[in-house]
Amino acid sequence: MTRTVVALGGNTLLRRGEQSLDAERRRIREAAALVARLRDRGREIVLTHGNGPQVGHLLLQQEAADVPAQPLDVLVAETQAQLGYPLQRELDNRFDDGAVTVVTQVRVDPDDPAFDEPTKPVGPFYTAEEAASKPFETARVSTGDDEPAYRRVVPSPTPTSVVESAQVRDLLSSGTAVVAGGGGGVPVVDEETDAGERRLRGVEAVVDKDRTSQVLGTELDAAELLVLTDVSHAYLDYGTDDQRPLTAVTPAELRRHADAGEFAAGSMRPKVEACADFVDGGGDRAMITSPDHLWAALDGEAGTRVTPDD
Repeated sequence: MTRTVVALGGNTLLRRGEQSLDAERRRIREAAALVARLRDRGREIVLTHGNGPQVGHLLLQQEAADVPAQPLDVLVAETQAQLGYPLQRELDNRFDDGAVTVVTQVRVDPDDPAFDEPTKPVGPFYTAEEAASKPFETARVSTGDDEPAYRRVVPSPTPTSVVESAQVRDLLSSGTAVVAGGGGGVPVVDEETDAGERRLRGVEAVVDKDRTSQVLGTELDAAELLVLTDVSHAYLDYGTDDQRPLTAVTPAELRRHADAGEFAAGSMRPKVEACADFVDGGGDRAMITSPDHLWAALDGEAGTRVTPDD
């Protein structure tokens, strides 16, 4: 069996312009069918997922309701259940040995500079006028068209380890598909109490799910990392008349392009960095593509395919 981490972007589960629960359920059924096909091809599956639209909706609900605000780490945990439950249910309906959703925590460095430089987009898209009126920080994001769009941005520190990776490994070894790392995992830091005891403490951030998928995949000795998003490739000069798809590349090539200023922070950049780190960390291959192009990508005919440097 090939151990595979499948990273579903939040916008593949609820696409731009889709707001209804029915739409989300339809996308989740499509994701479960995709995972079932991968299992039929001889893969052990760890399914991770984004939560940008979902955690953004919870933030909007907090703004509109007269209730105590919940911190971001709690909202991430909520969306792990919100999306993990229907994903698990659909997988249970397809697999005799079922699936398990793991509420996943990830360690981050409390001194990570990301806490001072929010870059991770969450929530809905805004016009420039709407963004200017918001009481939180927003940034312009790429949409692939000429219309400017903005989203809320929050801190996105780099994950250093996955707290529950040993439990995920045990579940995989028993033949169970696993949903883990939802929304990038709940960000926690190690700290020491006055009594000298070590404990975990949640922090206000949203960890990028692709970076967490890479860390989890490396810790599990996975062979493949499949990053599924709403575009068929990573592109150079994305959003311009000169955009060009990247096809077969090495980690070193991806890093050269990133160092040259390609790939948007909080969007494609963490995806390409995760793929490069995964392959450099011992993975056989990593891919960036859309669900519609996955099968062609697995056959070497589509997608951005990352393999080790010679």
